[in-house]
Amino acid sequence: MSDASIQSSETGTGDAGFGDFFALLKPRVMSLVVFTAFVGLMAAPVSVHPFVGFAAILFIAIGGGASGALNMWWDADIDRIMKRTSKRPIPAGRISESEAFAFGITLAVMAVVMLGLATNFVAAGLLAFTIFFYVVIYSMWLKRWTPQNIVIGGAAGAFPPMIGWAVATGGIAPESVLMFLLIFMWTPPHFWALALFVKTDYHKAGVPMLTVTSGTRSTRRHILVYTILLMAIALGVAFTSIGGPLYLAVAIVLNLMFLKYAVDIWRRDDAVAEADGYLSERKFFKLSLYYLFAHFTAIWAQAALASYNLAGW
Repeated sequence: MSDASIQSSETGTGDAGFGDFFALLKPRVMSLVVFTAFVGLMAAPVSVHPFVGFAAILFIAIGGGASGALNMWWDADIDRIMKRTSKRPIPAGRISESEAFAFGITLAVMAVVMLGLATNFVAAGLLAFTIFFYVVIYSMWLKRWTPQNIVIGGAAGAFPPMIGWAVATGGIAPESVLMFLLIFMWTPPHFWALALFVKTDYHKAGVPMLTVTSGTRSTRRHILVYTILLMAIALGVAFTSIGGPLYLAVAIVLNLMFLKYAVDIWRRDDAVAEADGYLSERKFFKLSLYYLFAHFTAIWAQAALASYNLAGW
């Protein structure tokens, strides 16, 4: 990239629109944050007023978006190098790094303060820690330092259901921790599958993903191991107060499919994968997107059924 392009991304062009600032929030990631936080809220044994619940989810979403904006501010240098991120607002020069930082910090402070005022300070404290963990622990430290970046850093994306649960109950419980673990253990195989077919991006940017530091053979083995561990957690949820027969049926089907794809990936080598365009890896990655959504939808459905029964219908 030319010096002029780099200078443009540092100063901005002044042509940024609403869509550019919205893109800073990483809306696809934010949608997962919102949904899992909502399920955590709905699965909790204590109900909240609909208006309070709406406000809570809104402020959690803003906090998640703030994390995305601050992540893009910090990662602007490597986003310029990686093909899949080079068109983001900062590397494209539509928003300056300083504008992104100010935008992210403002949203983060507002989200934490307003969540505390609207609900309770346990939920607000968890949201503040989530933002700190994602921006400082993961983005600034782990991401560029260790191939375990996704393993440890995945905790940042796993906190939303715990925050939703805390909004309703004011605390933490084994069920909310299990929802956290479900996302935490899902994150590494999800991103490692992606890394298998975009590994050149991470290599060029100097990000020590497992594919770069340990090779694809090790990455494939890690995907299988983490998939097996994830299965144990996913199935275990069925036997808690947030699980049930509906959830168990969904979990069995999805985890058997997930395991099959993980075994397929483990058996392959790069020559075969490159020959078919990383078909199995792409299938696993695509399934992983539905995997988490389906599990949390099943938790939500079980909560709705429990409420239905308690109401005496």
